[in-house]
Amino acid sequence: MDTTRTLGRSGLEVSALGFGCWAIGGEWQAADGLPLGWGKVDDEESVRAVRHALDLGVTFFDTSDNYGTGHSERVLGRALGKRRADVVVATKWGYLFDERPRTADGSDDSPEHLRRALTASLRRLDTDHVDLYQFHIGDADPEHAALLRDTCEDLVREGLIRAYAWSTDDPARAAVFAEGPHCAAVQHALNVLQDAPDMLRLCEERGLASINRSPLAMGLLAGKRRAHQPLESGDIRNRPPAWLQGFGDGSGADPEWLDRVEAVRAILTSEGRTLAQGALAWLWARSPATVPIPGFRSVAQAEENAGAMAKGALTGGQLAEIDQLLGR
Repeated sequence: MDTTRTLGRSGLEVSALGFGCWAIGGEWQAADGLPLGWGKVDDEESVRAVRHALDLGVTFFDTSDNYGTGHSERVLGRALGKRRADVVVATKWGYLFDERPRTADGSDDSPEHLRRALTASLRRLDTDHVDLYQFHIGDADPEHAALLRDTCEDLVREGLIRAYAWSTDDPARAAVFAEGPHCAAVQHALNVLQDAPDMLRLCEERGLASINRSPLAMGLLAGKRRAHQPLESGDIRNRPPAWLQGFGDGSGADPEWLDRVEAVRAILTSEGRTLAQGALAWLWARSPATVPIPGFRSVAQAEENAGAMAKGALTGGQLAEIDQLLGR
């Protein structure tokens, strides 16, 4: 397998695997106190993990201004340092937050906020441009989003961003952004347990990269979760919002979802792969457009995820067998 992919029609070359930087933002919460992060984090370990990933050939890092209310961007900017020019950095805008109490506080889909948010992200990331700027509000009004797409085209002309995308699970919304010449991707949920054939079709037809969030199904495909195993209080999976599937409220991983993981475990762990590496191999086999972005909080996780590239994609036969086992 080629270990690089072109990021849609941007011409930007990235590693076939990106790293998602939500978890390294640390703990933060919604206005009602519910957790939005993945629990406690060690910033020095996060920096070491990013740098180790770079050494292992990972050149694509995805974050958002609201992850840890700005903290993820700061940590990523510090970790990249003088190697910023060697990587493609993606971040997102749309949600509001207060950095001091580390609390999320609504959203703003105005073009004015877009520019303000970008200025703040550039400062936190310690860079003069963002390679891929992504609209984070997945269910925003499509007509209004067309204004934001046009503002992004202005930002490309100004040299502040190189390309843009929408983080949404709705192909019709993604198609609105795809009308813009510098739209390069869609970020959407995709993993062995949650296929997205309509979105993949759109990406392939429009020449967009399919950036895959939740490639390990929020950890269910990492092989570390057991049924009803409690999670720490600051972990979003402990009190999951409606969109986060596979976990019960306060009761840990859903046994039915874990049964589905067990059904395909033997195929995913073929050729000496770990379960997580097999889940990433499925994504690469699923479409030539895919760029999975698993999260990480440690050097060990960075090493395991990056190691998936050397083992390559699953075969077409293995994909068909997995579909059969999962009844689709």
